[in-house]
Amino acid sequence: MRFIADLFRSLAPKGRYRSLGEGSTSSLGKRGEALASRYLQRNGYQILETNYRALRGEIDIIARKREEIAFVEVKCGRSRDFGPPIERVDDRKQKQIAKVALAYLQSKGLEDVPCRFDVLSVTEEEGSIKIEHIEDAFQI
Repeated sequence: MRFIADLFRSLAPKGRYRSLGEGSTSSLGKRGEALASRYLQRNGYQILETNYRALRGEIDIIARKREEIAFVEVKCGRSRDFGPPIERVDDRKQKQIAKVALAYLQSKGLEDVPCRFDVLSVTEEEGSIKIEHIEDAFQI
């Protein structure tokens, strides 16, 4: 787990700190996904796609680190009251992500490239932004 309130501040409008708690759920998700992308980039990932849609599904972030592609589901919230992020990615969601991931790999001719499924949680607790990145969070 990593504390990165300074990263969140760098994304906020100048002179104003916006917590994750401000605005609608969709704007919360957009801010969380922006933070997640920045976190991944700072940790050596190249962002290939964001909000990739196919087959009635979506993958929040598709990133590459070295020779491996990570399909990343981002979970945002104001606390961990609803449990750990991995528990919020149920079997149905995992299968949907896998289906979209396969469509992505086929469309890019990358079927032989190693890949994995990650979950990245962005939460605000006691005024601090916390990011937790679970690599290889589930298998299909």
